[in-house]
Parts: sequence; C-alpha cells; structure tokens
Amino acid sequence: EKGWLGRKSGQGFYTYGKGKKSKKTINADVRKYVKDFATQTLDLSEKEIQDRIVSRFVNEAAKCLEDEIIADPIAGDIGLVFGTGFAPFRGGPFRYLDTVGIDNYVGLMNGFSDTYGPQFEPCQLLKDYAASGKKFHKS
Repeated sequence: EKGWLGRKSGQGFYTYGKGKKSKKTINADVRKYVKDFATQTLDLSEKEIQDRIVSRFVNEAAKCLEDEIIADPIAGDIGLVFGTGFAPFRGGPFRYLDTVGIDNYVGLMNGFSDTYGPQFEPCQLLKDYAASGKKFHKS
C-alpha cells in the first residue's frame, strides 16, 4: 500500500541508495514502528536468545510426536535436520533433548514460561518424559 517494493523502489524494510554499492539503512518508518511496538527492552544474552528460539522449536517437535504427526523420534530428528536445518551437530531435537536432559530442558522452559508467558510452556509429552526419566533414544 505504501509502494515499498524493496530494492527496485528504493524503499522497503531498508532504504536503498542509488547504485549497486550504496549502503542500505533501516527505513525510518520501520524503525518508528518497531519502537512503538516494543513494550520493553529485555537485554537478553546471546545464549538466552538462542535458548528461547530453540525451546519453541524443540517443543513443537515434541508436540508433533505427541500428536502422532511424526512416527517416532528418529523420523523427527532426520526430518528436522534435513527439512528445516536444525543444527545437525546436535543430532535433531530429540537427540538434543536426550543430550541436555529432558528434565533440565523442561525446567528451562518452565522458567521462560514464568518470565515471558505461556507460549514457552512445555508440552505434556516433555513433562511426562521429564517426570519419568525416560529418553527418546535408547542410546
């Protein structure tokens, strides 16, 4: 509606200068919108930002297993590594949970839920596994 088509109009999320080598800057209207939208400054560490992002992703993977959208943790790990780019060195979300400890991860997510809201609440499957000490993979 504003005609912001990106590079070809010279305006979008960024404001583009003339020429290919010109610098792009964040559009002043976008900056104002973000400032108006933000309600608080969180001053999060890099690790906490990563944990907040990954915890939601891992929780959704567990919810998919819980809802039988994926057949088993192995299929979930393979699918999420190859399909979404989940960090391969972590082995997929279920292998990652087994490595860090499901009970530890549920504790982390509960802390995020208490601080940031219910969107971080772990799904029932993770709570059950944490309580029983069960793992997703046998080894």
